[in-house]
Amino acid sequence: MNTTKLEIVTPEGLIFSGNAKSVTFPGSEGEFGVLPNHAALLTSLKVGVIDIELESGKKEAIAINWGFVKVEETKITVLADGAVAISGDSESEIAASLEKAKKLIQSMSDSNVALAMAKVDSVSKKAY
Repeated sequence: MNTTKLEIVTPEGLIFSGNAKSVTFPGSEGEFGVLPNHAALLTSLKVGVIDIELESGKKEAIAINWGFVKVEETKITVLADGAVAISGDSESEIAASLEKAKKLIQSMSDSNVALAMAKVDSVSKKAY
């Protein structure tokens, strides 16, 4: 079966490592998919969900706040600032991982708001 090696790494360590049939990323310029033997590329990722189709056909999802992806012909490496696997065997486990993902995304939104407020503040100080 034609697959590619996928690794997702954060400052806390390895979040995911396995073979994938396809991967969809939240690119900074829009969502894009990667299949095995994809052309090489390096691009930034925005807050969103990485959708992974495993070798078995099972699907996995990992929420990230931002990062970068390096695609090579036989390997994909994601370096993310923060990531949470959205998975579980029971409804309560899935709900818990969704709550963690929500907090991760909100933390990114909060920092975006803080950066925007700092920019506005600095621009308004220059205007006066």
